[in-house]
Amino acid sequence: MRYAYPVEVSTEPDGITITCPDVPEMVTGGWGDLGANLDAAADALAMALSFYVEDGRPIPLASPPEGRAIVCVPTLAAAKLSLHGAMLEAKVTNAELARRLGLDESAVNQLRNPSHHSDIDVVERALRALGQRLELNDVAS
Repeated sequence: MRYAYPVEVSTEPDGITITCPDVPEMVTGGWGDLGANLDAAADALAMALSFYVEDGRPIPLASPPEGRAIVCVPTLAAAKLSLHGAMLEAKVTNAELARRLGLDESAVNQLRNPSHHSDIDVVERALRALGQRLELNDVAS
């Protein structure tokens, strides 16, 4: 998966902190099980990457894992981030994509927002309108 990032995990007596060197806006943590905290980090990562979408910036590339834990954004968020990247690459505005899809511009804003729930087939249709296709690949841990 393209949106799989290595994270730094700090375990202290007062809890676990998880940060992402490639996406400094992502900081999360809590108490309890490391696995549950890594699962929660996926949503925190998607939220942090949504700031890049809002600002119209490219999504940072992931660095090599080098023995670190990997956090993947949820599948729908990954599709939306791919749509954002395809729009930047093609220099297509929200208004232009909305015209191509027969939607209003606010609907395209929601399609690009990783934190907003959308139907995956609509995101896929938007990618096709940009000459892209959605591919899902598994990541080896």
